[in-house]
Amino acid sequence: MQDYMRRTGNKQCWKMGCASATRMMLKTLLVVSLFGWTKCQEGQNMTPEEKVVIRDQIVEMFDHAYGSYMKYAYPADELMPLSCRGRVRGQEPNRGDIDDSLGKFSLTLIDTLDTLVVLNKLDEFEDAVKKTMRDVRLDNDVVVSVFETNIRVLGGLLGAHVMSDLLRQRGERMQWYRDELLHMAKELGHRLLPAFNTTSGLPYPKVNLRYGVLNPLSRTGTESDTCTACAGTMILEFAALSRLSGNSVFEEHARKALDVLWERRQRGSDLVGTVINIHNGEWVRRDSGVGAGIDSYYEYLMKAYILLGDNVFLERFNVHYSAIMKYISQPPLLLNVHMHNPTVSVRSWMDSLLAFFPGLQVLRGDLKPAIETHEMLYQVTKQHKFLPEAFTTEFRVHWGQHLLRPEFAESTYYLYKATGDPYYLRVGQSIVEKLNAYARVPCGFAAVQDVRTGTHEDRMDSFFLAEMFKYLYLMFSEKSQLPIDIDDYIFTTEAHLLPISLSTTQPPCQGNNTETVRISQEEDLFTHSCPSTETLFPNNPSFAKTIRDGYKYLTGVGRAFHPLPIREIELPLHDNGLEPVEFLKSMGISLTPLNEASTGNTGRRKEHKGVYRIKLVAEVSQAPEEEVVVPHVVQLISPPFLGRTVLTAGPAKFGMDLTKQEHGVKGSIVKASPYTACGPIDNAVDLEGNIAVALRGDCMFAAKARWLQKAGAVGVIFIDHREGSNSEETPLFQMVGDGDSTEDITLPLVFLFSREGAVLTAALEKHHNVDVLLLPKERQLGHDKMEKPISMNIKLRLAEEGEMEGEAADGPTLEFVLENDEVILKEVGEEEIRGEQQSEQQQSCTKESHWTEPCTTDSSQIPDS
Repeated sequence: MQDYMRRTGNKQCWKMGCASATRMMLKTLLVVSLFGWTKCQEGQNMTPEEKVVIRDQIVEMFDHAYGSYMKYAYPADELMPLSCRGRVRGQEPNRGDIDDSLGKFSLTLIDTLDTLVVLNKLDEFEDAVKKTMRDVRLDNDVVVSVFETNIRVLGGLLGAHVMSDLLRQRGERMQWYRDELLHMAKELGHRLLPAFNTTSGLPYPKVNLRYGVLNPLSRTGTESDTCTACAGTMILEFAALSRLSGNSVFEEHARKALDVLWERRQRGSDLVGTVINIHNGEWVRRDSGVGAGIDSYYEYLMKAYILLGDNVFLERFNVHYSAIMKYISQPPLLLNVHMHNPTVSVRSWMDSLLAFFPGLQVLRGDLKPAIETHEMLYQVTKQHKFLPEAFTTEFRVHWGQHLLRPEFAESTYYLYKATGDPYYLRVGQSIVEKLNAYARVPCGFAAVQDVRTGTHEDRMDSFFLAEMFKYLYLMFSEKSQLPIDIDDYIFTTEAHLLPISLSTTQPPCQGNNTETVRISQEEDLFTHSCPSTETLFPNNPSFAKTIRDGYKYLTGVGRAFHPLPIREIELPLHDNGLEPVEFLKSMGISLTPLNEASTGNTGRRKEHKGVYRIKLVAEVSQAPEEEVVVPHVVQLISPPFLGRTVLTAGPAKFGMDLTKQEHGVKGSIVKASPYTACGPIDNAVDLEGNIAVALRGDCMFAAKARWLQKAGAVGVIFIDHREGSNSEETPLFQMVGDGDSTEDITLPLVFLFSREGAVLTAALEKHHNVDVLLLPKERQLGHDKMEKPISMNIKLRLAEEGEMEGEAADGPTLEFVLENDEVILKEVGEEEIRGEQQSEQQQSCTKESHWTEPCTTDSSQIPDS
């Protein structure tokens, strides 16, 4: 931690002993933190014995996950924890771009190597290094993601080499090691270099490990776009490879890519977009945030300064950071905005990848917003058990998946290290407990397909072992308990360890110094100075707690109910054409019956005709606007199905609105080629006039729809690439656009989960010519119309007490009665008026003021209106 903070000062600060200053600052931080413990009012203190128990639990969890991979999956890239077997690319159903991480190079083993050292499993580490040298090949004929291969495999090899070299220098083990992992890293680096063969210097998103990019056998090289993070997350691994190997070519290419992204920033806002054209440098998607698509670009600017000591990276980061805090940060939220018009939010949800950002803010020394956003994220995890892949600004689930991502644990670790506040140990403990309770399975840990249902997904990504267990273990360990001095290293975005001594012991290669350009910007406390304890903890040992308390009940979880005081409101019930209940509903008021104790002066009378004073307990609240998803269907209508096979589908928020098409859209289905439809369609002649079937993944739904519409399709059925997903266990959702206008898309679009999609594709393979009908579920052929619930219009008139007494009521009447515990709507028949008892029909009034059937009444007994 000290060494991270060293680099947050300027060159003069560095030369004058910023490192010494920060060591003193950390000592002060420790004293402040210890003092804060004694003052802590939350009862969060954790004894050393408790920490040991939790740390041992983390080690046992790691052993279960890593042991399951080695037992059931190795040498495959990943473990399938529900199937208890390895995931080998080409032998399992294609999952789209997710599979681009898999290169048949034992991904999980390489990604886990330096985790073994951190957890002090040195025998297992030595054995794993030997397995890597013996079994792993890097020349496979496989198309892989440049970004994922860099951070997971190249970073894993470099981190493991650094650890091996350290252990060898100590003289206790690894004496046989001769830099074999570094040689493998160099080989992999050279296999990634062809991706940088573009006119702009931005890399292609994919590369063939054997044939490169432009080779006729490469099966790639047609891509024109890449994400900002994909191009901007190369510098740590490539620079480390250059400085460890002495070959400058890697660092040069990574620096060039960062230069292009910096030059292409929007000069007015200093923000960058999400997707950029690799050939001309034009922005393809202009939404800007700190989550998916951009996240690690900002992270690597800061960490490149820490690792390499090049001041230009800090200056660029500070410019971007000022823009983020001005436009994107709306504490505790981090919203996406339009880079050219940053005052406009482009979506109402956040993705889970932004959970890394509080940790990055800690590195900069900006603790207050880090604490705010982290607390918001913690409240979301308490509400949903895990952080959903995406959630709305009202903290409802947008995408329910949870892939065991480590970013929230990462930020928790940084905040604990910066503050020493045991509150964050309790947060870490909750992560451990939830993983064991809701993700653990007999063969490892399984991703959660939907946090609302708790169903599992048959995947355990390598980053779970590479990152999650590092951060959790370090959180509950003292420095003396670790086999290495963790402060001598910086974490890559995949939590691989690179020594910060690279900038001094390994000087830059020839021609790799970036010219420092003075950038005009508004400076703040942390722009060019070492963080101050007075700023981090301004005379308040409970600094972090006072910030957190403002967001403690952000999502409503754990909030005690405090009834609002009784208030009088005046309801003008005349000349408005609204019935009383509907009038209240239009005001957003929900009624709670009053008991006698709360009614106060019941003798009050109306002051003039038509206006009445009613005393009630009223709660004015903004009811959450739950997204209404209208179920659609894909109905197979050609022989031999004849409408009997009906597949539940989800709609889209763009394209043709099928609810407005009386008879739906009919057509023959044709599988798109390429199946992901993320580029020009090869079988456009076959698709013309038909309904296309395409696989989810690789690009946005809107991009696929445009390519298929251009090819002449009259509709599109998207099939989920997540194996085993189905409409019975996973809630339907509406497909969304790409952040830009989708008015040009006029096709009807529906989405099938994997299991329903398998039925459709199997039918196509067997019968070749299959006609389907796309329409809302309620309109499917042969579907009996649902009986509409009986409703009645009720006109209420307020009468003075006794006004109706003695008057004869003609025909049945309804009496509206306020009683102590509920509101009753009671039918009064003619016989009852004459004194004969009839059965009562009761209905309760919900807080939305809808009439609902009581559980004690048979609906068949409800009289017709």
